[in-house]
Amino acid sequence: MREFNVLLVDDEVEFLETLEKRLRKRNIGVKVATSGEEALEVLGSESPDVVVLDVKMPGMDGIETLREIKRRKPLVEVVMLTGHANVEVAIQGMEMGAFDYLMKPVDIDELVYKLQDAYRKKTLEEERARELEQGRGTPPGAPRG
Repeated sequence: MREFNVLLVDDEVEFLETLEKRLRKRNIGVKVATSGEEALEVLGSESPDVVVLDVKMPGMDGIETLREIKRRKPLVEVVMLTGHANVEVAIQGMEMGAFDYLMKPVDIDELVYKLQDAYRKKTLEEERARELEQGRGTPPGAPRG
């Protein structure tokens, strides 16, 4: 699988730095943001394939950020990160278009597996969108026959 790009969004700087190093060691392109607002700024100039988004952040929380990411870049996949107390919020995020969620503390191998799955889904959706633009194929998000 070719390298893909991930945007990590979390207000816990140490956690963010550790995750960034561990993903880079696995040849994954990484950008980081410490708030929802900063994530949207990065999204304006970068095109990540997948966003890893903390649910609970000061200011613009994960759900607000997810809503805006999906409005601006609907094909970008989002994996929500949550603590035990916020599982309901993560599930709400999935109802709003998040790919999946993981519990903190996150197992790096499980995260990488989820990121690869999310990237595969995004690639398929982009392919469907191209086919649709060319006048054939299934609309993005529609089940394939």
